[in-house]
This record gives sequence, C-alpha cells and structure tokens, in this order.
Amino acid sequence: MSERIAIVTGGSRGLGKNAALKLAADGTGIILTYNSSQNEALDVVREIEANGVKAAALQLNVGDISAFERFAQQVQETLGSVWQRHTFDYLLNNAGTGLYAPFADTTEAQFDDAMNVHFKGPFFLTQRLLPLMEDGGRILNVSSGLARFTQPGSGAYAAMKGAMEVLTRYQAKELGARGISVNIIAPGAIETDFGGGRVRDNAQINQHLASQTALGRVGLPDDIGDAVAALLSDRLGWMNAQRIEVSGGMFL
Repeated sequence: MSERIAIVTGGSRGLGKNAALKLAADGTGIILTYNSSQNEALDVVREIEANGVKAAALQLNVGDISAFERFAQQVQETLGSVWQRHTFDYLLNNAGTGLYAPFADTTEAQFDDAMNVHFKGPFFLTQRLLPLMEDGGRILNVSSGLARFTQPGSGAYAAMKGAMEVLTRYQAKELGARGISVNIIAPGAIETDFGGGRVRDNAQINQHLASQTALGRVGLPDDIGDAVAALLSDRLGWMNAQRIEVSGGMFL
C-alpha cells in the first residue's frame, strides 16, 4: 500500500500540530497549513521529516474562501513534487480561532469571522479539495464539547460547531458513493494556547473544568492527537457520520 497522505489545516501549533505529529508517527505523509506562523510550520515539517516521513507546509487562511482555488493548485503541485501522486487520502478540518463573547455583546463582525473560519471555510474548502481526494478517503471535522454542554460566552462559536456536526452527516451521506467516510471529533477543554491559553494558563478556569470532568483533569494535546490518529486508522474505517466527543467525560 502506498503512503497515505493527510491534509491538516492549522497544523503549525496546538491540536493541529499534535495531530500531524501523531499521524506522521503512523507513517502518514502530511501537508499542514498555517495562517501566519510559517517558522513554526516549517519546524513541524522538519520534525516529521527527521523521522523519515514526508511533509510540506502551505499558507492558508481558512476564513478567506477566495484563496481556496490557489490553495488547491498548490496542493496538487505539492502532491506531485513531494509524493509523485495526484491525490491525498485524509482531510482534517482543524484550523480555528477562539471567540469568547456573551450573546448580548457579540458583534456582527465577530459573528462573521467565526462563521467564515469555523463553518463557511471548512464547507467550501472541503468542496474544493474533493477532486483531489482519493476514493475511499476520510474526512475528519472538528467540533467542540461546547456543542453539547454550555459555557457562557461561547454561543456563537458553539453554534458554528453545531452546524459542522449537522454538515458532517450530510457529507457522509452524499460522499458515500465514493467510499469517503466523514466523522467529527469534539474535544473538551484542552491545555493549549487556543483562546489565549485560557484553559492552560488560568488556574481557576483549569481547576473548575477539571472538577467537572469525570477523569479529574482537563485534556492535553496528546489526548486529542492520539484520538485523531485512531479515528483515521484503518481499524475504524467502517465508522461513518459519527460525533465522537473526546473530553474525559465533561459535564456528565
């Protein structure tokens, strides 16, 4: 079997970086995207290559739909030059930004930014990349535990993630004819720099969330990266159209 190739959006840092490294550890080639952190992205590429796996980094703002045509061309060129292939196997729609604002105070600009990054962007990026995806490929979208439980100030963000959960089922239904499965992972609270590092750096927030988690702590990047690698493994190839929450059992 030829080397599998995954596109990981937002792969230069946080959960995307961890997922890229975990997938690469299983021998999967990686095309990771970054918005502005080129040096960090290239560091991830070098770390993957040091372990004998091919990787590349491409710039992409997932909230800028007008950039997708050029990005798809770059993906095609990269597949040919690095892997001598025309297709890739896995797409992880991971890139995202935090938005913490009460419903009553959320501005239209904040809403539009969140919509573009967390829903409209993944919708049309996936659509544009479909011609380059191998039949029998896998798509893994990213939601949040916040689409199930509520934390004040996350209404707009969580609503976009809820939309992605519905879209996942429709994608699975409509792409099944090509053998493409589509699932969505919903992380709980994780210690990363996401949202300004709130969970990682604010001891009060960290302790509160840990106290509401069955396993007694908040998540670490490895918890999610390992889950992503497992969900994209051949052993779970028959799983389709599912929401998988990986939160340690938050707010049960």
